[in-house]
Parts: sequence; C-alpha cells; structure tokens
Amino acid sequence: MLSAVKDGEITTVKVIKRLSRSPHWVWVASDPVTKLLRAIDVGERTQAMAQRFVHHVAQVLAPDGAPLFAPDGVRAYLTALLTPYGPWVQPERHQARGPGPKPRWMPLPQLLYAQVVKTVRRWRLVRVSHWVVVGTLEAVNQGLSPLGWQINTSLGERFTLSLRQHVAAIGRRPSTLCKGEAGLCQQLALYHVYDNFVLPHASLRQPLAAPVATTGHGSAKQWRPCTPAMAAGLTDHAWSLREVLRFRVPPWPQPQPG
Repeated sequence: MLSAVKDGEITTVKVIKRLSRSPHWVWVASDPVTKLLRAIDVGERTQAMAQRFVHHVAQVLAPDGAPLFAPDGVRAYLTALLTPYGPWVQPERHQARGPGPKPRWMPLPQLLYAQVVKTVRRWRLVRVSHWVVVGTLEAVNQGLSPLGWQINTSLGERFTLSLRQHVAAIGRRPSTLCKGEAGLCQQLALYHVYDNFVLPHASLRQPLAAPVATTGHGSAKQWRPCTPAMAAGLTDHAWSLREVLRFRVPPWPQPQPG
C-alpha cells in the first residue's frame, strides 16, 4: 500500500480510510529470557485497551516486583503502567497560599520503562534514539548488560515475523481471512499455547551430557530441544499438539459462601 501511495495510484486519505476498517491490533507481552508469551490480546490502540492489557500482564507476573518494560512508542503505556506499578501520592505543599497540589501517580522505584524511537525521512531510517521514560539509563543498562543486551526492538520484530508465519489471519496478503475479532482471538489463543508448550526454540536448546546415537546414519544428537514453558519451569517436556488439545483445564476456584 505504501508503494501505491508513492506511485500516485491511491491517495493518503483513501489509505487512512481503508486502514480504519480494520482497527484491530495484536497486543503481545513476552519474556525475552525464556521466550515465554505472558499475555496476548486483540483490540484497538486506545488508552482503555492499554490499561486492560497492562493489567493482564501484571496479573501473570510476580506481585512484589516491577520488571523492565521495553514496548513500542504508544503513549498510552505510561498511564497504563502507573496503574499497577505506581502508588497514589499526595505531594507536599510548598506555598502557604493558593490551592494545594493535587494527588498524582508516582512510579515505583524499581519500575523501568525504556523506548526506542526511530526517525524516518523519505522512507529511510536516519536516526535511532533511546528514551528512558521511567528510571535512569544507568539502571536500564545495569539490567540488560549481564545478558548482553541493549535497548532495541529486535526481539519484537522477530516475534512479529514468527507470529505472521503461524497465524494466517494476520499474515501479509493472506489467503485465509478472519471476519471478526472473536475468530482472531481464537487463532491467537491456540498459537499462545502452541508457542509456549509445543514449539521448541533454537536459542533455548540445552546441551546433552553425552551425545545420543540416532537409529539412522546421521550424526549423534548433542542438543535437547527446549520450549519456553520448559525454560520457565512450567513443564519438563515438549508437548505434542494432541496433548495440548486433549488437556483438561481444571475449573477456577469458586468463592465459598459465608
């Protein structure tokens, strides 16, 4: 569609109107260490949706800490992050007269929020800037440097490619379309479980204590495949898709009367 605008085949107004017909965005939160998908949801890019998604992420994380967040440049994230990770504080009064300061959300000291801002001119990347919205750059680098990382969007871009390859409804020019949000949520829910429990990741594979000979004439196995759920300690083996589909989820605990 961008090439059509450059060639003058379609106007920018028509492109915006066409894109507005498909307002659904896929919201994903993943752990870069274990590659475990923490949460996945579908919705518009609004403040209410950001609040709902961050609340979902906070529920699946440890309640006594605040991790390092490195999302995209959606402005609604700041307010959404302060809801679970920012207490309501009454600032001190510094003047004897006039109205008092209003209460405000203050981020927790351990909360870190960094962004990568890319400047594009004439469809070319000219500058990449690192912004630390909450916290300090030293604290962010201190958390990333032991893992050999830095503030970037490579993990998100790689996951986007993997998501497009496995979920037909959000692929580029797909032959399989999804006619509603409910159908897209069902496909993403299946992929959520498949990626965590079934699909081994090459970056998570574990070396074997001794090579295991194969039944054929190939070389001996030196690595044990590992899924994100195995890396996170949720299971001890890679599940099959049949095992996933036949797994019976226990009912949620019901509140007791009285």
